[in-house]
Amino acid sequence: MTKILIIEDEESIAELERDYLELSGFDADIATTGNKGLTMANQSSYALILLDLMLPEIDGFQLCEELRKTLDIPILMVTARKEDIDKIKGFNRGADDYIVKPFNPNELVARVKAHVSRYQRLTKQEKATPLLEIKGLTIDRHSRRVYLNDRELTFTAKEYDLLYFLASHPNQVFSKDHLLEKIWGFDAIGDSSTVTVHIRKIREKIERDPSEPTFIETVWGVGYRFKKED
Repeated sequence: MTKILIIEDEESIAELERDYLELSGFDADIATTGNKGLTMANQSSYALILLDLMLPEIDGFQLCEELRKTLDIPILMVTARKEDIDKIKGFNRGADDYIVKPFNPNELVARVKAHVSRYQRLTKQEKATPLLEIKGLTIDRHSRRVYLNDRELTFTAKEYDLLYFLASHPNQVFSKDHLLEKIWGFDAIGDSSTVTVHIRKIREKIERDPSEPTFIETVWGVGYRFKKED
């Protein structure tokens, strides 16, 4: 059974999330503190993490950053903080989606299903060419690892998915809306900031000068293009 980890200090909310997830066929565990959540996440095999921001011991932003050091599974932040700056901060720490309280439990389950399904499908696809090698950048589809000039780089699940999608469709221009639908499966927060933040984070990792990108180009007024030729 697919396991979900809920890291939430409000027991009523955590139990509500667990009940709806279990009704949908998932197995869910609950951690009520940041430290407990970190320990459980690293000791068991979860398909996805639901992460509250306002936690005792370690807040959700810090915890997300710690989790990303060892895990690439989807992380969905669930919080009452709805300001755009908090959403952007969450994406910068490695979150894949951001759900604002109060939320519709059915929508939360739908998002969990979408993220889990997409992640499992992408990690299990073995028919595509295992390696993409472009200008010193190597993307290994089988192991989901990325190397730049033989040095391994660390990516979140969505950063990897976005990079691989663009690199596997070189010289094609994709709009932010198209990338949002293709990688996330739905409009995660109602605007294009999700894609913008992830593109910036990818550039910071693979570009010598992120302000003058040579891999992922911005086509102003249209979207982004992965440039294969020099």
